[in-house]
Amino acid sequence: MKRPENATTLACGLVGDVVRTFGEVRLRAFGTSMVPSILPGDLISIQRAGLSEISPGEIVLYAREGRLFAHRMVARAGGHDDPRLVTRGDRLSHNDLPVSSSELLGRVTSVQCGDGRGHRHVQPDARLNAWDQVIVRVLQTSDRATYLYLRLATLWESIVGRTFRSDNEVGPGEGLLSPEGSRAQAPTHKPNESVAARLQTQNAEGAVECRV
Repeated sequence: MKRPENATTLACGLVGDVVRTFGEVRLRAFGTSMVPSILPGDLISIQRAGLSEISPGEIVLYAREGRLFAHRMVARAGGHDDPRLVTRGDRLSHNDLPVSSSELLGRVTSVQCGDGRGHRHVQPDARLNAWDQVIVRVLQTSDRATYLYLRLATLWESIVGRTFRSDNEVGPGEGLLSPEGSRAQAPTHKPNESVAARLQTQNAEGAVECRV
């Protein structure tokens, strides 16, 4: 029987192969470091891109130590011979270790809101607006604040989504390659699972972890 970490490493490698071969992939995000831009349970679409193609403010997907992370690019680092990207989760106060060309998989091109939020597709903004910046500062104060925000966001979006849902929504697996295959449309958590329980899926650094 394979250890969970070995299965995660294999899945991470598979995602990298799919992106490099076919140019795009869709994954479900977990963790809270990119709140409010990306919430736990959201589906993110990734398109292959190189270091030189990434602009400040874009959200990128990179692989490190057998795991996948989606964070915002905030600066460039390294010299001409070893260029790297500096990334950081929107809710975090510290930068990640610089991302190398071999670690970078691509950019996040769209976010599909998760369960209870209308399954809307949104294009990630290159920078946080003034209101989101205020939210981020509040969320940085404690995990409790993040927990309350996620509860309120899910409740609000479920009300708005039922009222204003678009007629031209795209299905979870339509038009994109996904390592999840036929499982892409199924929730990865139980319908009655609490937000607090889902918060526990984040890693020690609070990073958004993308699972397949």
